[in-house]
Amino acid sequence: MTTTPAAPAPQAGSVHTLHLSELLRRPLTDRGGESLGRLSDVIVRLRGAELPVVTGLIAAVGGREVYVPIEQVSSIGGEVLKLTSAKLDLRRFDRREGEVLLRSDVLGHRLIDVERAHLVRAADLELERRDGEWVLTGVDIRRKARRWLGLGGGARESDDHTFREWARFEPLIGHTGSALLRGPFARIRRLKPAQIADLLEEASREEETEILGQVHADPELEADVFEELDEDLATRLLGARTDTEIAEVLARMRADDAADAIAELPQRRRQPVLDLLPPGQRTKVLTLMGFNPTSAGGLMGVDFLAVPAGVSVQQALDAVSQSASLQPEALTSVHALDERGRLSGVARLVSIVQADPSACLSDVYDDDPVRVGADTDVVDVAVLMSDYNLITIPVVDDRRRMIGIITVDDVLEVTLPDDWRRREAAQPPDAHRGEPT
Repeated sequence: MTTTPAAPAPQAGSVHTLHLSELLRRPLTDRGGESLGRLSDVIVRLRGAELPVVTGLIAAVGGREVYVPIEQVSSIGGEVLKLTSAKLDLRRFDRREGEVLLRSDVLGHRLIDVERAHLVRAADLELERRDGEWVLTGVDIRRKARRWLGLGGGARESDDHTFREWARFEPLIGHTGSALLRGPFARIRRLKPAQIADLLEEASREEETEILGQVHADPELEADVFEELDEDLATRLLGARTDTEIAEVLARMRADDAADAIAELPQRRRQPVLDLLPPGQRTKVLTLMGFNPTSAGGLMGVDFLAVPAGVSVQQALDAVSQSASLQPEALTSVHALDERGRLSGVARLVSIVQADPSACLSDVYDDDPVRVGADTDVVDVAVLMSDYNLITIPVVDDRRRMIGIITVDDVLEVTLPDDWRRREAAQPPDAHRGEPT
């Protein structure tokens, strides 16, 4: 057995390790050794950031499943589980909030591998005795290998395990009480929105519900995830919500993504959702919905950084630092406008940072920047950005008044192959560094 290092190592001799697969079906006897039944499941209680602790067992006794408190078992490490008392409560087990059944809820079920942002299946679980109590410490996600024994020997399953720390996974238990208890500590929030979107596209309907339940606790993260979702899946997930719930998500999304999402809703639901949006967001969305989706106008965002043409470099830097609400990609360029809102020039952020703070911005910006009209085809936009090595490109009207901005990620999304979301993301070379092989 190979085990990756877990939390602080206990003193030598104080840890005893068990695998759930070895425990299940073990006989249960009373204090005198009389057979009562067999072990059916192990109950743990979630404790937030701490390791789940074993609080009891479920035993199959006389055709029913009954609860056995862990204090009533002399030891769970032996081949036979013996009670310390003469009596056993034969009432049926009724799960309480925060309790997880390791066989029913976790073993054989899928979990989120947080480090790798994948859904994996729990092939076995590891329990350790620490400081007088049994805790859940590890997960084996590899299927049992079949080992060839040679001529006449046939094949048998290998007992080799590779356990990884429980803290590296987010279980998908499907129990509302447990999900609520895990909420403040959900490890899924360590993932990037695009990674969570990938998980949702791989998940079953039940898994979708639980993942979204965890994400919903952070409204900003939820909006970011919906921006990254496959269009068809986003439409289905939003369509299952009320108009008010849809508007709450769209209000936090980028206006161009919100406009796309509303356009995919059934016709009868579009106006009610628009009416529920905050006035500022509603105006932006309606503006964007008026453009052809295959044009620069349909691709652009309407949130960009603009400053008066006569400001200093330092004032431009101050404007960047105060624009926390803009997406980072849009802040790679500063747009100088005249008093009529016409584009005077575009300065790259790196040029501003490298310039003398007391200099005029006009000394730094390009006064004849590459720009496109709202009706420009998206392929032409992509060609321009490639030819001029642009991260952003401004969109202007026929009077050179700036109306939006296109970022390189917007262009990539519409020019990549249709099935790009279903491709496996490339792993960095150090993705599995330090793990057993």
